[in-house]
Amino acid sequence: METILIIIFILGYVFIALEHTVRIDKAASALLLGGLCWTLLAFSGNTFFPTLSEFDVTHAIGHNLAEHLSDISGILFFLLGAMTIVEMIDAHGGFRVITDRISTVNRVTLLWVIGVLTFFLSSVLDNLTTAIVISALLKKLMKDKNDLWTFGGVVIIAANAGGAWSPIGDVTTIMLWIGGQVTAANLVKMLLLPSLACLLVPMGILSFMLKGKFERPDDDTVAANAALDHPSADRERTMMFAFGIAGLLFVPVFKTLTHLPPYLGMLISLGALWVFNEFMHRSKEDRQRKSLSVSHIIGKVDVPTVFFFLGILLAVSALQTAGILTQLAALLDEKVGNVYLITTAIGILSAVVDNVPLVAGAMGMYPITTFPQDDIFWELLAYTAGTGGSMLIIGSAAGVAVMGIMRIDFVWYMKRMTLLAASGYFAGIIVFYLLKMI
Repeated sequence: METILIIIFILGYVFIALEHTVRIDKAASALLLGGLCWTLLAFSGNTFFPTLSEFDVTHAIGHNLAEHLSDISGILFFLLGAMTIVEMIDAHGGFRVITDRISTVNRVTLLWVIGVLTFFLSSVLDNLTTAIVISALLKKLMKDKNDLWTFGGVVIIAANAGGAWSPIGDVTTIMLWIGGQVTAANLVKMLLLPSLACLLVPMGILSFMLKGKFERPDDDTVAANAALDHPSADRERTMMFAFGIAGLLFVPVFKTLTHLPPYLGMLISLGALWVFNEFMHRSKEDRQRKSLSVSHIIGKVDVPTVFFFLGILLAVSALQTAGILTQLAALLDEKVGNVYLITTAIGILSAVVDNVPLVAGAMGMYPITTFPQDDIFWELLAYTAGTGGSMLIIGSAAGVAVMGIMRIDFVWYMKRMTLLAASGYFAGIIVFYLLKMI
């Protein structure tokens, strides 16, 4: 039964990877995969729970599903809130506050602007939100699909690298920080330079590969703004951009102060921005007010991407419930043993399997008594699990978000960006090793 579950999981990933070849939306494949994995668990009897009766197995599976769905829903609500805020800024032409100030059309110059901006922004927000914001920004700057996809790949690498050295920059660093495996100050101290290497190496290589100038869109003004014939349009655009970014920045502050889930802070930000939007447009004509209302804007949110997240996370949680991920971690410990090799392998594996259950499995397998707080194992795990997912576009939340927003092809990313991401990944490990040797 365990073999069948693994085969189904692999087949599902194949269909997702070959989305454009099989012409089946990846969201449909992911939902089917997630549902089938849990259905197989339900019909597996006590295969995965040998000490329980059939009645208790049914109860245990239902309980596990409810627990995982609680965690998954937090990610989905976070994503929905972030994407809606970004769409609100976009509908008001808010990203022109930045795009109008980026006058360069040189590919290499823009590469460094976008890379550095994404890297540091993702450490303050988080890699997922930052990837969504910068992806929306790029769509206002560039016209050619190949340019967009290349820079989208840079955003994924930069966002994951930037999130790895911050305690609030990635879901896995949040887990390790809250769990007591790492402290915030030590995480920044030990991972800032490796994360910078993870970004600078692929950007340095790309600087030699990219040539010439890129083409800007013919008209980067949002349709809603074009229809808005109002003397204060520029002021409203600036205000919506400022309040939208402030709402996103509020989320990590909320998380730090209250220790409540980040999605709650995101929903508070969305609600506050929604109220502000209603007041700002309350005196306009019905046609103008409707085009800029959240009820209208929310229809532009990429819901299939949310369903894709749901399906993938359900499938991974089924593997975790079946104990397959824990067995894999134990196998690594038994056969490899070396801390550097284990964490490096986990990072590579996170390009295929979501890094959250991998880190959760490692936290469960190695108690704090085995590896104390701020041990080399936890530091390197934070780096590898956070950045390893960049090697495949479906290997991280940021990658999946950019894939949905820009419609980047899985195979294209693997051909063009995987080796670049891998070069940065291993460069960061080398820098980390050298820091420990000093």
